[in-house]
Amino acid sequence: MEPRYIGGQAVMEGVMMRNGNRVSIAVRKPDGQIEIETEERVSLSQTYPVLGLPLVRGAVVLVESTVLGMQALTRSANMSTGEDEEELTGWQLTLTLLASFVLAVFLFVLAPVYAAKWLSDSGVSFAAAEGAVRLAVFVGYIGLISRMKEIRRVFEYHGAEHKTINCYEAGDPLTVDNVRRHTLLHKRCGTSFLLFVVLISIFLFSFFSGEQLSMSAKVGIRIALLPVIAGLAYELIRWSARQSSQWSLWFIAPGLMMQKLTTREPDDSQIEVAIASVLAVLSPEQPVVCVKESFELVEAANEGT
Repeated sequence: MEPRYIGGQAVMEGVMMRNGNRVSIAVRKPDGQIEIETEERVSLSQTYPVLGLPLVRGAVVLVESTVLGMQALTRSANMSTGEDEEELTGWQLTLTLLASFVLAVFLFVLAPVYAAKWLSDSGVSFAAAEGAVRLAVFVGYIGLISRMKEIRRVFEYHGAEHKTINCYEAGDPLTVDNVRRHTLLHKRCGTSFLLFVVLISIFLFSFFSGEQLSMSAKVGIRIALLPVIAGLAYELIRWSARQSSQWSLWFIAPGLMMQKLTTREPDDSQIEVAIASVLAVLSPEQPVVCVKESFELVEAANEGT
């Protein structure tokens, strides 16, 4: 039997889900209704098969997921407020992506490298210091944003997303009660992916930490290796998701622990939104709709799939 894989992301007052090429956004509107929008998205790896090769597809998936996530956040913000503001244009999206990339390079490449130089100049201790700083920055960043009220709300929808996907992939009927019984943690979560990126970078960059390399060379090599690291992290996430042995659970345990910072227990209304989003990507004929607040309507739609 083929695995029942589905992906998702928390957005503003809602959840985005993706099943193959079908993408849905379900958002709780100010009047209490759930608005659902669906669209088709074809991955570049389908158009250009070479981009779907192992170790290459990870970087492609990361870029596509980032673009889709930013667009979904913008759209969900409009849907949740009932306003119809303009979506991000191509140039605005490009500039936003570039700004995000520059910030990521500063936080996870430049800052750790120069902090390590201040702490030590030798190869082994430099690599250790750089890795420790990079891990501290990552954990600290997640911990800091988790204190923000608006982000905590998103983390609750993140929890609803995980619980609903876990319920679906377990083959259980998608009802609020069933979803609530499932765990907040998920093997394929983006938080785990980012932790893999950090840990792989610590290992890989240790080979390029010698005193014979200038600081500019170290920075350049690290930036050049980012697609390689993303590819390796993606393959590890895919592999670990298929494993069920005890030792594999220990392998993914750090990523699952990190998810405790990025997920919160959702309430029933948030779970209902996540269920509606999953139903939309599972039903090809599902139009753009508004669902009333009552749980019965969502569960009735579930029975019809």
